[in-house]
Amino acid sequence: MGRLWALSGMMGGRNLGIVADDLAVPPKSLPSQHPSGSSLSQPSFEAEISEIVLCEEEIQLALNNLHKWVKDEPVEKNLVTQLDSAFIRKEPYGVALIIAPWNYPLNLLLVPLVGAIAAGETRLQAPSLRQLPLLSLPDLNCFTMVLGGPREATLLLKNKFDYIFFTGEEPRRGWIVMAAASQHLTPITLELGGKNPCYVDDNCDLQNVANRVAWFRFFNAGQTCVAPDYVLCSPEMREKLLPALQHAVTQFYGKDPQSSPDLARIISPKHFLRARGLLGSGRVAFGGQSDEQERYIAPTVLVDVKETDPVMQEEIFGPILPILTVSGVEEAIAFIRKREKPLALFAFSNDWKVRVGWGGGGKVIFLFSRKQAFPRP
Repeated sequence: MGRLWALSGMMGGRNLGIVADDLAVPPKSLPSQHPSGSSLSQPSFEAEISEIVLCEEEIQLALNNLHKWVKDEPVEKNLVTQLDSAFIRKEPYGVALIIAPWNYPLNLLLVPLVGAIAAGETRLQAPSLRQLPLLSLPDLNCFTMVLGGPREATLLLKNKFDYIFFTGEEPRRGWIVMAAASQHLTPITLELGGKNPCYVDDNCDLQNVANRVAWFRFFNAGQTCVAPDYVLCSPEMREKLLPALQHAVTQFYGKDPQSSPDLARIISPKHFLRARGLLGSGRVAFGGQSDEQERYIAPTVLVDVKETDPVMQEEIFGPILPILTVSGVEEAIAFIRKREKPLALFAFSNDWKVRVGWGGGGKVIFLFSRKQAFPRP
């Protein structure tokens, strides 16, 4: 093993241990406060599983496998290299820039950081302005952090980095990052949002499907990039699915979701107004209530939505779920394929012939049958 990778592995393990120790005692303000003093209003349970637990698992995965990742990888020799030692030796890129968004401020900051630390990179992170409370976690001796918003990120991108990792819900910002990276031929990873379709087949476990769709759609008030963004189903299934979804929402958040401690709020007034404006698309089947002062939008299902409506032109990023009707799985696949590729795709059916027809529809595909308890990417 080369000395560079050996040192990187040793330092990576030590720094990951520091981050793990800091994460084990998260600040009390994490789930509830942002710099303005107002509430992020993400329920503590949601924050625990989406922020703390996922980061802890990522750190543990790296700690358990770092010794294997840093080893040279033998490769098959050919006639020219028969007398040589042939192997692949991985080396750190150098200085990595990680630009993180606001919807999961700890997870989407630390998970890429774990990979960078494990690889032995020098790290520079640019979190959202709303992440100021996170400065106490983890130990800033492990990396450099620059606070700011789009302006500061744009200024950072004028510098040369060896790797850029960007997470953001708007593709246009991804274009900006890619254009900046191209000036220096910098390799990049872009994790961008999109409209994730969810197909519900007539042959499925109805209430089980409704529970899963409602839980994931309304988790963190719909501010999750891989959540279902709209449903495609037959007209007959729509009539069955609506009461099942309403039952799931009542089960999760009670008869008055606004008073539920388990329902998050929209992150900011700007995002609230944008999301509320989408309620005018189609017809509200249930929900639709909002409170600007609380940045509250009730879990809402829209029907009679047209493909040209505003709610179908952008990622919703709010607790709103449009349902569009199709004649069957073939029309659903055709509808999805004529749009931009989604970040994720969901298909619910007990018919294996329906489930195997979804290859290539999204970057992550979740296929569900009656027996599955959890999604399988």
